[in-house]
Amino acid sequence: MKTLIRAVAIASVLTTPAIACFAQGNSTVTRAQVRAELEQLERAGYNPARSPEPNYPDDILAAQARILQWNAASQANPGGAAGSATSGAPPN
Repeated sequence: MKTLIRAVAIASVLTTPAIACFAQGNSTVTRAQVRAELEQLERAGYNPARSPEPNYPDDILAAQARILQWNAASQANPGGAAGSATSGAPPN
């Protein structure tokens, strides 16, 4: 019984680094990417500095929805036809 416990313990110790490496993946986010995403959320109306913030999930989800709308609108009209206006577009 002791050998079974010891074998399980050794196996778990040896596989933990491999699992951690797999969980991390190849996707690394740079500080600049995080900052750009935060700035985009703030342009969409999200303010992380508000306190106390009872509506955190609602606020960030609403900002993310606005960003999705802006991205969809920019993909639908990539050239930005002259004289057109998009309601809810982000400020420049």
